[in-house]
Amino acid sequence: MRALTDFIDDWRGAWLSLLCAIGVLLAFSQAWQAPLFGYSTDQASSGALIRFFYYPFYLAGVIVALLSWKRMLDATWRTPIMLSLLVLCAASYFWSNNPGDTLRRFIAVGMTMLCAYGLATRFSWRRLSEVMALAFTVMAVASIVMAILPPRWGIMTESFPGAWRGVWIEKNNLGANMALGFTAAATAALLNPTRKWLWAVAAAVMLILVLLSTSKTALVSVILGVGGIAFVFLSRRGPILGIVLIWLAVTVLLLLGAFVLFFPDQIFLLLGKDPTLTGRTYIWEGIAHVMETRPLLGYGYAAVWTDESEFAPLAKITQVAGFRAYHAHSCWYEVWLALGLVGLIVWGLVFAEIWIKALYSTYRGDAGMFALPFLGIYTLSSLTESMALNWNDLRWCLFVMVLVKVSLPTDEDADARF
Repeated sequence: MRALTDFIDDWRGAWLSLLCAIGVLLAFSQAWQAPLFGYSTDQASSGALIRFFYYPFYLAGVIVALLSWKRMLDATWRTPIMLSLLVLCAASYFWSNNPGDTLRRFIAVGMTMLCAYGLATRFSWRRLSEVMALAFTVMAVASIVMAILPPRWGIMTESFPGAWRGVWIEKNNLGANMALGFTAAATAALLNPTRKWLWAVAAAVMLILVLLSTSKTALVSVILGVGGIAFVFLSRRGPILGIVLIWLAVTVLLLLGAFVLFFPDQIFLLLGKDPTLTGRTYIWEGIAHVMETRPLLGYGYAAVWTDESEFAPLAKITQVAGFRAYHAHSCWYEVWLALGLVGLIVWGLVFAEIWIKALYSTYRGDAGMFALPFLGIYTLSSLTESMALNWNDLRWCLFVMVLVKVSLPTDEDADARF
């Protein structure tokens, strides 16, 4: 009770920002979609309604951004590579295979990134960790309710009977989101000592939900999150220990890379996947085939997966893969397909930039406490999931938010009292 009272007192005068920020994160998590529109993968008939649902939360993101407009201006010139990638998405309209979809989804991803910039510039890391922890706690509680109360929609009955899926359509979505939530809550506990038990309990609940989802990838993500937080915490104990930890981390990464290269089947077995990554490698072969025609600039942002005409790139990918895919199942292949080699290089620069800045921030302030473990989880997932330049997507919003936060010279709340 004391922790809750302390939370209310600490956030007094910033409730508008808090509510807007939580609303944005909940909207991009898509935790509302299945409870409102049904636990079905076929929601085409609700597509327009789902798109309209985001508009009020775009406004909430704009409000947060306006409240921190001075730091927003500072953040824009400090993240030129990220903004160059966004500009390239817009420019791809002129060579897009599907210009209408490119324009519409560029606007959506632009609003998603604006919301991320607003969150990053409005709150300090201490407060931002609580914003994220509270949003994920709402998702966790809602997932428990959907799984326990009749008709128990939150538990799968077909593909993986008994596995919890909570407020999402598939169990892996619950696992992935709760793994991120665990990291956010653990960070909030460390950065807010007076409320550490409140967020520690939230983190424990999210860990239980990861286990109930039976997602092995999510469990590995939790381990990466714990390892990242421990690395940051211990590296601050002194320069010598920090150097030793960096050396150990690089050694482990090199050994892991060698293991993946020479013994991939064992890695797949550990993650509960077959050597084709559930058909993903066939999709990648199809993408490599169609990219022979447009290697430099690709087919345009978000232009491929909805064009089902006979001679469209999707038809060729489907022919090679042997089934109809809905995205590339890889950040790297997705960007390559949409923006070609040019876009892939820019994306690679963004990825290198955020890692370098996150590692540097480990030794200054609170940034590394969430940034480093989040990037470990994101990097693992980026190999088999399309999470780069995703519109209305929580993981992409958090990625941009982290990049902006580690790019700013100081960590403080914006000068606003709303």
